[in-house]
Amino acid sequence: MNTNPFPLPDNLPVPTDDGAAVHLAGSPLPELSLTATDGALLNLAQRAGRWVLYVYPMTGRPGVALPDGWDAIPGARGCTPQSCGFRDHFAELQALHTGVYGLSAQDSEYQREARDRLHLPFELLSDSGLRLKSALRLPTFRVAGMELYRRLTLVIDDGRVSTVFYPVFPPDRNADDVLAWLRANPRGAPPASAAAAGGSARTPTS
Repeated sequence: MNTNPFPLPDNLPVPTDDGAAVHLAGSPLPELSLTATDGALLNLAQRAGRWVLYVYPMTGRPGVALPDGWDAIPGARGCTPQSCGFRDHFAELQALHTGVYGLSAQDSEYQREARDRLHLPFELLSDSGLRLKSALRLPTFRVAGMELYRRLTLVIDDGRVSTVFYPVFPPDRNADDVLAWLRANPRGAPPASAAAAGGSARTPTS
């Protein structure tokens, strides 16, 4: 069993786009509040401005075995490298007037351990009740008796999804792909193509 969540193995299976996120671009966020790792309640629909929400299955912990078969599940491995990518590019996101949150189905106590250990300069949101799954039809998977979110990333403008990154692979490059899209799509400008942005983004169509 692999107990080290970082670095990523070279032979991870690549997730394919199963269409489970195609409906999200252009969708308004629901009126629901989630608890952040600083104890605050965040109402997703009322969070103004531009921000990134990266949704991930679960972070591993040093010395704790990952679920059996974890590395064989396409897209499961890589939550720690993904979070560290957004940490390392946090100043660039701020320069683009873009906030960032991570979200998973773990409780806030579990998430605080990851936030503190990884020195994340942003908060993680707990959705242990999978409320966003119901409200936005987010894709999930089951392993070791747990239902977890599949990895995807949303860019949100004033409570509405502007673009979706799904599937996200490799996860350690997600922050770079998001930054490329943000630079190609300043607020108030029409969205550029995904190819021009350098990532697998899906934008709303008129």
